Amino acid sequence: MIKPTVRDSVKGLLFGVAMAATTGVAYGQAPTLSKEEKDHAKNVYFQRCAGCHGVLRKGATGKNLEPEWKQTAKDGKVTEGGTLKLGQSRLEKIIANGTDGGMVNFDDILSKDEIRQLATYIMLPPDTPPEWGMKDMVGSWKEIVPVAKRPTKQENKINLQNVFSVTLRDAGEVALIDGDTKKIISRVKTGYAVHISRLSASGRYVYVIGRDGLLSLIDLWLAEPAVVAEIKTGLDARSVDTSKFKGFEDKYVIAGSYWPPQYVIMDGDTLKPLKIVSTRGITVDGEYHPEPRVASIVSSQIKPEWVVNIKETGQILLVDYSDIKNLKTTTVESAKFLHDGGWDASKRYFLVAANASHKIAVVDTKEGKLAALVDTKKIPHPGRGANFVHPKYGPVWATGHLGDEVVTLIGTAPDDPKYKQYAWKVVEELKTPGAGNLFVKTHPKSKNLWVDLPQNPEKDVAESIYVYDINDLSKKPEQINVAKAAGLPESKATKRVVHPEYDEKGDEVWVSLWAGKTEPSAIVVFDDKTRKVKTVIKDPKMITPTGKFNVHNTQHDIY
Repeated sequence: MIKPTVRDSVKGLLFGVAMAATTGVAYGQAPTLSKEEKDHAKNVYFQRCAGCHGVLRKGATGKNLEPEWKQTAKDGKVTEGGTLKLGQSRLEKIIANGTDGGMVNFDDILSKDEIRQLATYIMLPPDTPPEWGMKDMVGSWKEIVPVAKRPTKQENKINLQNVFSVTLRDAGEVALIDGDTKKIISRVKTGYAVHISRLSASGRYVYVIGRDGLLSLIDLWLAEPAVVAEIKTGLDARSVDTSKFKGFEDKYVIAGSYWPPQYVIMDGDTLKPLKIVSTRGITVDGEYHPEPRVASIVSSQIKPEWVVNIKETGQILLVDYSDIKNLKTTTVESAKFLHDGGWDASKRYFLVAANASHKIAVVDTKEGKLAALVDTKKIPHPGRGANFVHPKYGPVWATGHLGDEVVTLIGTAPDDPKYKQYAWKVVEELKTPGAGNLFVKTHPKSKNLWVDLPQNPEKDVAESIYVYDINDLSKKPEQINVAKAAGLPESKATKRVVHPEYDEKGDEVWVSLWAGKTEPSAIVVFDDKTRKVKTVIKDPKMITPTGKFNVHNTQHDIY
C-alpha cells in the first residue's frame, strides 16, 4: 500500500490535507482503529460486504474497495482510485444511504458506530484470511447420525414435497415449514446466513450452506428432521449441489467456496471430503486473479456433470464426476463477473449472469460449449431466473437487474422452427418501478411473474412485490405492499420483500418480509390467482427470513 501522505511532495501534502478534512486523521497518519474496533469491523465486512466486494476487496458485483488501486484499460488508459481517495465522510454516506447501482442502505441495519468503523476499516490494507485444506475439512467433519442408524423409511407424516426450507439469516438457522399446514416443523441450527438450500435427487436430504462455509445435511425422514452430518468447506461460501445423473444419484455432493477460492467434492450421504480443487487462475482477459470465487453450481440431469461458475475469471467449468480420481473438466470462456443462473425449460441450456459485463452467458451442456453471450441492461441478477411461454416469442427465460429498471426476457427455443429466430436474444424488457431486483419467479401452472425489489432505496418500493400478467405483459405490474398486507407494526426501518417462491401445486406464492434483527419479520403467503393474503407466518424466533426453497420445486429445478 502507498502511504496516504508523502512529506516531500506537494501531491502528498495536498492528499494529507484532504485526508484530514474528510476523515479527521491527522496529517502524516493513516486511518486507524483499535484492535476491538477492527475485529468488529472485520466481522461486519465479512457478514455484509464480502459477498459483493470480495474478501480481498478487489470487487466483482460490487466495486473495488482497496485503499488504492490502478486499472489499465485495453487502450492503455490508466484509471486510479481507492477508498482513501473517497475518504471517511463520503464512505460513511455511501454505506448509510446505499447507491442507485443496487447497494442497499445500511443505516437501518448497522449502528452509526458500525458505519464509522466500517468506513475506516476499508481504508486500511485488506486482511488475507488463512487457507482451508483437507486437514482442516476432515477436522471439522461430523457424521452426527451415521448412515446405518438413519431410518429406512419416512418416520413422520409430513408431505415432504411441500416442505419449505427457509433461511433465518441472522439466527444461523433454517426453519423447515410445512407448506400444507403453514406450521414450523423445526428450526435447525446451521451456518451463518444460509445462502441456498439444495435437495438431494431423492428428495430425502436438504443440503444447506452458510456464508461461513458450514455445510449441513438435513434428513427429512427423521421423526423431527434434523442435521445428520456437517462439515466446514471453507471460510466463506455460497454454493452446493448433489449428483443427479442416472446411476450417480446423490453419490457425491459438491460445495464451492468464496474463500479459499476452491471447490470440494464429498460423499453424498456422509459429507466426507474426497477431493479439493483450486480455482485460482487466469481470467478471460488473460490476467491472473488471486481470488476467483465459486459463485454458483448446478447439477446436470443429462450428463454426470456439474456446472461450476467462477466469478472473477469469467470461466464456466463443466466438471465430470464419473471418475473423480481422474477428474475431467471442460473450461468454457464467457465474461466477468459470473454470479447466479438457472436452466431453461428443457434443462439443456444453462443461463448465468456475467453481471459486471452486463451479459447473460448461455452454455449448451449437451455440446459442452458456449451457445451465446447476450447483452442486457446493467447488472443482471437472475437467482435461478424464471421460465415461461411468451404469447408472442414462445419459451423465454427471465432475469431482473440490480442496476436497471427492467426485467429482461430472453428467447430459449433454438430448435423450434416457430421461435428459433428469437433464441438467445433479448425479446422484451418489462419496465419495473426501479432497480434493485434480486429474484423473479413463476411456475408452469401459473400465468403470473412475481418480481421483488429489495435492494431499491425507496421504502415503498422495497416493501412491495410486483406481479406481471404473462398473458398480457403490456399491462403495468400489480403492486402489492407486503409490509402493509402483513399487518406488522409500522417502523422507520424498511421491511424488505425478498424471494418469491411457489408451493408444490403452483397456486401459492410465499414471500419474505426481511426486517432487522430486533424487529418482527414474517413470511406472507399469497393466493397466486387472486393475490390475496392467505396466511402470515409469524414467530418471535422467525429472525430475518430470506430465501425459501420448496422441496418439490428445488428438487426438480422448477422456476
